[in-house]
Amino acid sequence: MALTRQQIEEFRRTIAKRREALLAEIREDVARSRDETYSAIAGPVVDTADEAVADLLSDLDNAETSRDLNELREIEAAQARLDAGDYGQCEDCGLEIALARLRAVPGASRCVKCQSVHEKTYASVGAPKL
Repeated sequence: MALTRQQIEEFRRTIAKRREALLAEIREDVARSRDETYSAIAGPVVDTADEAVADLLSDLDNAETSRDLNELREIEAAQARLDAGDYGQCEDCGLEIALARLRAVPGASRCVKCQSVHEKTYASVGAPKL
């Protein structure tokens, strides 16, 4: 079952809204990282514990920004698929992506089955995860 015109418009609005939210979060994160120097995070007296906490906070900020950028790329790719008329089709098997999945993850480019295979195939062994 192909998406109806009403569903396509729903996804256009959802994607546009999420894109704006992500851009705002990224701008805020970048502005905050410019304002927070390492010494401001670690404090005036640096010992190894303070340094470790400052490193962790800095890494968390970077991971959050990286996650937001990746989601923004997915959202922009979803917008391009909407414009091209192939939004909602799995890029691997070509079948339709379930409507519930698209509503939960508007940037989804694969059906659940193909996404599961993709994640298992391209999982990074030993990569740190937050």
